[in-house]
This record gives sequence, C-alpha cells and structure tokens, in this order.
Amino acid sequence: MSGGGSEEGASLEYTPTWIVAVVCSVIVAISLAAERLLHYLGQVLKRKNQKPLYEALQKVKEELMLLGFISLLLTVSQNAISKFCVSKSLMDNLLPCKLSEAEEAKGHGGESASTSHHLGVATITGVFRRLLAEEASGEQIGYCARKNKVPLLSVEALHHLHIFIFVLAIVHVTFCVLTVLFGGAQIRQWKHWEDSIAKENYDSGQVLKSRKVTNVHQHAFIRDHFLGIGRNSALLGWVHSFVKQFYASVTRSDYVTLRLGFITTHCRGNPKFNFHKYMIRALEDDFKKVVGISWYLWVFVVIFLLLNVNGWHTYFWIAFIPFILLLAVGTKLEHVITQLAHEVAEKHIAIEGELVVQPSDEHFWFGHPQIVLFLIHFILFQNAFEIAFFFWIWVQYSFDSCIMGQVCYIIPRLIIGVFIQVLCSYSTLPLYAIVTQMGSSFKKAIFEEHVQVGLVGWAQKVKRKKGLKAAADGSGSGSGADQQSSNDGSTSATTSATGIQLGRLVNKATKPELTVGSK
Repeated sequence: MSGGGSEEGASLEYTPTWIVAVVCSVIVAISLAAERLLHYLGQVLKRKNQKPLYEALQKVKEELMLLGFISLLLTVSQNAISKFCVSKSLMDNLLPCKLSEAEEAKGHGGESASTSHHLGVATITGVFRRLLAEEASGEQIGYCARKNKVPLLSVEALHHLHIFIFVLAIVHVTFCVLTVLFGGAQIRQWKHWEDSIAKENYDSGQVLKSRKVTNVHQHAFIRDHFLGIGRNSALLGWVHSFVKQFYASVTRSDYVTLRLGFITTHCRGNPKFNFHKYMIRALEDDFKKVVGISWYLWVFVVIFLLLNVNGWHTYFWIAFIPFILLLAVGTKLEHVITQLAHEVAEKHIAIEGELVVQPSDEHFWFGHPQIVLFLIHFILFQNAFEIAFFFWIWVQYSFDSCIMGQVCYIIPRLIIGVFIQVLCSYSTLPLYAIVTQMGSSFKKAIFEEHVQVGLVGWAQKVKRKKGLKAAADGSGSGSGADQQSSNDGSTSATTSATGIQLGRLVNKATKPELTVGSK
C-alpha cells in the first residue's frame, strides 16, 4: 500500500493519531457504559432478592462473553481463512443467489471494471465483486488467482457473518426478555384470584373435611372441559384444547382447581400455601434456562445457513417449524387440563367435598414436563433467528437482495414471527407456568431462597458424614490381610445398611422442611 493509501482508506500507519484516539475512546466508553449498566442492574436485582433474574442476567453476560470470543476468533483468523484457496468448481454449488443474478445486478459497470487479472475467475467475479470491496480482500483474490483458485471466504463475508451472529444473539435475548415480561404480566393478573381465595379464608384442609355432596357436573371446571366419554369426545377434547389456547386459556375455575390439586398433593400440611408466588419463582428459575443459547441451537443455526440455497425458499418453510410447535405445545397444555377434568368426571358422578384433581407426569409427553420448556426454548430461538436474519439481510444487502427472496415469501414470515411472539407471551407461557405444576413432583422454587440454602447445606453435611463413616469402616476392615478377606462381606453390608438408614433420615427430615419452606 502506498503512503497515501487507496480510496477505501489508509492503514493505521498513515491514519492521524487524533482519529485513532477518538475512535478508540468512543468504543471503550460504550463498552464501559454497557458493562456498568449490567452491573447496576445486577445490584438492583440482588437488593430486591431476585436471585433467579440475577442468575439470568449472569447467563446473558456469559452469552456476551461467548460473542466476544467468537468476534476475537473471527478477527484473528480472517486473513488465514481468506488465504485458504479452493477449486472454482466448489463455488458454483449451493449458492444463495444465482451467478447470473449477481452479474445482472452489477450491470455494465462491473464489466468495464474487469481486467486481465480477473479473467481467470470470470465465472465468479459477479458474486465476489460485491463482497470484496476492500483492498485487503482484493489482495487475497490475487493470492488465490495466481493458483487459479478462489478464496474459501472473503474478509468482507466473514465480517458480515460476524455481524449476523451478534445480531442473532441480541435478538434472541431481547425476545426472551419480552416474552417473560409480557407473560409474567399476564400471570400477575391472576394474583387477585389468589388474594380473593385468601380473603375468603379458603382453607384446603377444611375443604377436604367437608361432607357436602355435589354432582360433579355442577363444577365449572368440569363443565368447561368434560365433553363426554368415547372416541368422539376424545377428538372433540383435542379440538377444544386447540381452540381454547387462543382465548381465556386459563380461567378462574382452572386456577382454583389446579391450585387445590397441587396443594393437596405436595403441600397438604400448609393449606394456605401461596401458589401464585410459587409459580412466579418457578417461572423466574426457568427463564435463566431459556435466555441462553445452548450448543444444539448453534447446530440448528449451521444447518439453516447450509440450507439457504437459491430456489429452495428454506427460510419460508422453516418459519412454519416454530409456528406448528407452538400450536402443538399450547394444545397439549390445554389438553392436560382437559385430562385432569376427565379423570374426575369419568370416575365419579358425585363427589364429597371440593373437586380435587390428581397431578401426574403421565399427562405430559413421555412423562417429562421438562420437554415443554425445551420446546419453548427452541421456539423462541427459531423465531428470533427468523427475525434477526430478515433485518440483517435488509440492513446489510437491502430489501431487494436475492437472499431476501420474493415479497410473497417475506410477508408471511413476518406475520408468523409476530404471531408466535404474541401467542407465546400471552397464552403459551402462562399455560406453561401453571400446567407444568401438575406433574408428580414439585420444583425447588417451592422453598424460599434461605430455606433452599439451608437444605443444600444440610444435604452436604449428611453427605460428608456418610463419606467419613464409609472411610472409617473401610480403614477398620483393612487392619489385617486375613481380616480383610473375611470382613469384606460384613463391611459391604454395614455400608449399605448405613446408607439405608441415612436415606430414611433424609426422607423424615425433608417432610417437615416442606411445610416450613412453603410458608
């Protein structure tokens, strides 16, 4: 490069120092401001005892650290990657845009700019001429052209890929935060149901002792969900569950019945348990899992980028994946409520006392309620991928880019993306928050934070004592070679007996803690 540099700009050697200092200061100031903002937000969450949200914020910081490492890796390796030369025939397959389209977009200006230096790669200059605008990229084209090959990936393309990864992560975190905020707002509207139950002195213990006999169909919960017995009613139940997720997904009768079922199953000793507060804590715990980008989600990103081939309209068809999954998840969650109603209505004509449902993992896919959270995580990420890809192409290449596709494919994708975000926030997430409590076990959020810490410390002490006991038994049995061979069986029996006794103690000690922690 000459001292004056080219029209694209000079290197750092010939750039005025005041420009370098100003740009560096701006970048550092923005970075420090963002870091201080996250630190201040973390301090606020800690002061308000919002440990789950604080841990979610730490997860966001981990994602930003990963993005920083990806950025550093791309920056350091970009020259080496652009010098990796491959055969020209490899660049003619699986293209997002046709070579003829790229050449027409360039027009006659691109033809006049061609020189004898570029004749060796005439079949692909239409594509790379737009990507390799900088002088550094041009030098790498010359490096590969001397070998009658082409670069695997240009510096400009690496830069665009870098921006896309950053945009994807930011959009995913933003969408997760918006979903939890709007969904949490919907769930907090149920608080007046919890308060009204408390004001009515609604005591689950007294309800269970009540001897009042009522017809099962007199209960609003049964009337809303029980549609009869038989194959036709089962089909109608699925259709009803599908439709109900779009309006009044959770009613007051649903909340009261599911709340009572949870308390009588898991908190019988604490009939005035605050079920709503427990749901909020459990949702905050799950949020820190959803906000991150797991390794398998990055695998999906790579697959989606691979399938972005001209003429396939891959991103149009991919948009239906989260759409269908979201409808399936919402329908399944509603159907779990329907199944709980059917269990009661099919077994009883009249019931004594209040209507009580029986939570069970058998109502969920493969007996694992956690699968629902995994699917919601994937839905939110895939939807974020669609929106991030659209805006990245729009800003980076313009709306008329061949990668963007035709308008008839773009508009449905955007409509589906907005629909997914709204439905997930106002229906699916609130459904998830209450229905997944209808499993066979409860979540650790049932305990207050200080109780959780105490239980963890107590469990660690028991584990240490068990280890010391086992070590003492082992050293005692190994005092002599003859005694060791004769005492192997007795030592094993003693250790197993100790483990059984400790297990019983753990179970006995845990039961009173459930009542204390849930208060």
